[in-house]
Amino acid sequence: MAIAPLLPSSPGKMPLSDYKPLSNEELSQRIEKAKAKLGKKLLILGHHYQQDEVIEHADLRGDSYQLSQLAANSDECRAIVFCGVHFMAETADILANRPEKLATRNGERVSVILPDMAAGCSMADMAAIRQVEDAWDQLGEVIDTSRMIPVTYINSAASLKAFCGKHGGIVCTSSNAAAVLKWAYERGDRVFFFPDQHLGRNTALTMGITNAQMPVWDPYAEEFGGNTEQALVDSKVVLWKGHCSVHQMFRPEHVAQFREKYPGIKILVHPECPQEVNDIADVSGSTSKILKTVEEAPPGTKWAIGTELHLVNRVKKEHPEQEIHFLSPVVCMCATMYRIDLAHLAWTLENLLVDEVVNPIHVDPDTAKYSLIALERMLEVR
Repeated sequence: MAIAPLLPSSPGKMPLSDYKPLSNEELSQRIEKAKAKLGKKLLILGHHYQQDEVIEHADLRGDSYQLSQLAANSDECRAIVFCGVHFMAETADILANRPEKLATRNGERVSVILPDMAAGCSMADMAAIRQVEDAWDQLGEVIDTSRMIPVTYINSAASLKAFCGKHGGIVCTSSNAAAVLKWAYERGDRVFFFPDQHLGRNTALTMGITNAQMPVWDPYAEEFGGNTEQALVDSKVVLWKGHCSVHQMFRPEHVAQFREKYPGIKILVHPECPQEVNDIADVSGSTSKILKTVEEAPPGTKWAIGTELHLVNRVKKEHPEQEIHFLSPVVCMCATMYRIDLAHLAWTLENLLVDEVVNPIHVDPDTAKYSLIALERMLEVR
């Protein structure tokens, strides 16, 4: 097959439309050629939920925060292409261009690029900063918010991380949510947890907090998030009414169907799943825990896994010695992550070769400053 020229005959930004008609084979070859030319100054980050054909070109693979940390710690990297979603690229920009990193590079910034700016996160979009600020003001009419610790899941916009940084709060991941809640209760009486209600609820339940102590704040309700004043006074955790569209799809009947059809099967789910699924699973944990659990299981173990489809299929392929099923009968993938394809990746890299940075992600200094405070607090939690 003839390969199109790597670069145009004249410099300048190349349009994405030039890449759309190309085959995956041709795009892959062009991506690898561009990577070779860019060398160690480039890092391509691939989130676990990404498509296989894109993951194959990633220099690093993992969850959002792990990837951002690894890239930020590189001394040679000057361009990060994040094959993920918007909030992930924001976190990479905050970490890679924090003050001490800029000082070591004499002020030179690392460019952070999201190949498709439409790759957002429906969960992150369920909590806008103005809504959170309004909720905080309303809560202050009923309770002492100086004793309330805001906690945002890392799957959130930088503006929400900055809100937590400004108000004595913290960021959490699905791996350390319990440790973060413990940290919060050492400093306050209650927690305001956003944007994913399920992770907040499932984590708090393991700590002995009851559903009655966890009112859900609906940002579209007229007053007090749809709650009574007494419910807020009696609260230990105020949960934001948000969820992951992927993990919301898993239902208790799916668990029952697999257990009936495959005796001895184990149910392994992410804590972003609803409580009624999380409660009856054999194992609940973060993506890293899901991967580790399967890796350490003996051959012949049967699993039904409740998390994103691309990840489950990859685990199935990498562990043929085990029997692995996707927990839902409905195709359940991260549609926004799926927007990052080979055409966008090739377009991004070849533009970098002619010093064109397309789709840059640049968090403003004030937001980055306070987001970093909340992220650093998270790192101190053990």
